[in-house]
Amino acid sequence: MQKFDFLVIESDAARAEAVLSALHFLGYRPQLAAECRSVDESTHAWQAVYVGKVESEAAAERQLALLGDAANHVPMLVAADAPLAERCARMASPSATRMAVLEFPLRYEQVAEALRSVQTRLLGGQSTALRFVGHSAPMVQVNALIRQVAPFDSTVLVLGESGTGKEMVARAIHEQSSRRDKPFVAINCGAIPAELLESELFGHEKGAFTGAISARKGRFELAEGGTLFLDEIGDMSLPMQVKLLRVLQERVYERVGGSKTQRCDVRIIAATHRDLEQAIGEGKFREDLYYRLSVFPLELPALRERLEDLPVLIEEFNQRLARRGLDVARFSAGAMHTLREHAWPGNVRELANLVERMAILCPHGEVRASELPTKYRHGPVGEEVHGAALLALMEDVHASAAAMSGVHAVDEAQRLLPEDGIDLKDHLADIEVGLIRQALDATGGVVAHAARLLRMQRTTLVEKLRKYGLQANGLAA
Repeated sequence: MQKFDFLVIESDAARAEAVLSALHFLGYRPQLAAECRSVDESTHAWQAVYVGKVESEAAAERQLALLGDAANHVPMLVAADAPLAERCARMASPSATRMAVLEFPLRYEQVAEALRSVQTRLLGGQSTALRFVGHSAPMVQVNALIRQVAPFDSTVLVLGESGTGKEMVARAIHEQSSRRDKPFVAINCGAIPAELLESELFGHEKGAFTGAISARKGRFELAEGGTLFLDEIGDMSLPMQVKLLRVLQERVYERVGGSKTQRCDVRIIAATHRDLEQAIGEGKFREDLYYRLSVFPLELPALRERLEDLPVLIEEFNQRLARRGLDVARFSAGAMHTLREHAWPGNVRELANLVERMAILCPHGEVRASELPTKYRHGPVGEEVHGAALLALMEDVHASAAAMSGVHAVDEAQRLLPEDGIDLKDHLADIEVGLIRQALDATGGVVAHAARLLRMQRTTLVEKLRKYGLQANGLAA
């Protein structure tokens, strides 16, 4: 029987539901402290605890007592906007090494990264544990630059297309720096309306504006002593750019509606997918802010620029799926070749999504090129077959033949090339004709059914019948 392994302390019902859903998604078996009546080794094996909004310190203390001896070593996730959360968590553990801050609205990857960050620190491997996967020259350089800049407090500007892992760079720099035991706080400047961004960054006092029913800390205050990651800085409005520049220059700020000047000790890492130099020319970004931010620019390569990393990236994503208790996706040689033909506009994030999708669709077998989603079927899967991918694709073609005929097909791709060579186009055409005939025989000559068996559109199969002079159900092709 699975044991409850994650204690959730949260008095807000909506928040509790969000946290429980995220933890279930990540493969944990969480239990709400308010619903936990008894704890013993047969039903519970605590791995971590989340502390959010609590009714009182006394109530939190009672709920934290459910951890027992585990309170001395489990990671603590603390809600950033819950005033008593950190204080209550410190009742169980005074060590900042075991704590990570969670921002709302909650994201699955944020929870996973927070847990991984704390576990890495507890294992003492914070200086080397987090690096980018890949052996290509661009990634070797990126990892080297991260190691070089991490020990210093220099402001870093991470550049790169969406989905290349800019936030992961910021976390890697933070965790390899002397600030690793302090908070890492991220904010997406493009996702927050301009009129609310000032309050999000600097906080506000009670009554500062309609709806400000209590004072609230901003991200600068929450990140004190640690690192503040300003994602999509290129989307920040010009008035906010002026206020941010002042903080970077003078290291002071005031809450919205307040007059007290507060000093800050925060390392700034900013990121954007935009061309800031072009934005400066268009009057959309301040030049002085740009030079304040780009003390150490670090540009991430797009996935299409490091396709040699595809196998190790897929292996990394499969390992993450396995840790969540999911099946993994195994890609055939033909599928790998056609993936290398894809432009990857969504970069590594798009690849991660594809791997998870194929792990769900093909949990027990190898993913062939023909089984990939339509937009990934390039070159070898189309009407004509080109280049070096042909030899690898033959593996997929014969696997399909074996599946339909019920016998083990000879692996032509492994044969020695004849001394006088071979007309590869004609050879593959013969294979294609053979598969079409088998599909027609298996479906009684019904074109629509044969097309489904071959995983192609009916109109495409009709064109192939005409091309090869084949017939089906009286259709003279």
